[in-house]
Amino acid sequence: MNEIMNEIMQYLPFLIPLVIVEFLLLGYTLHHIFTHTHYRRGNRALWVAVSIAGMNFVGPVLYFLLGREDH
Repeated sequence: MNEIMNEIMQYLPFLIPLVIVEFLLLGYTLHHIFTHTHYRRGNRALWVAVSIAGMNFVGPVLYFLLGREDH
């Protein structure tokens, strides 16, 4: 058990900024989804579900590539 904790502690300096960036990207994505009413594909409920389900960068990136409509 102690060996596992040492390994986790070794990766924390990399994981903490990654988690922070992940949540910031998710927050910005959800803000964009809720402040806009038109989407290239799908609707608001679909993009909220995709963003939250794929919150580890995949969902927000998919939204900005496929769902975001440029104004």
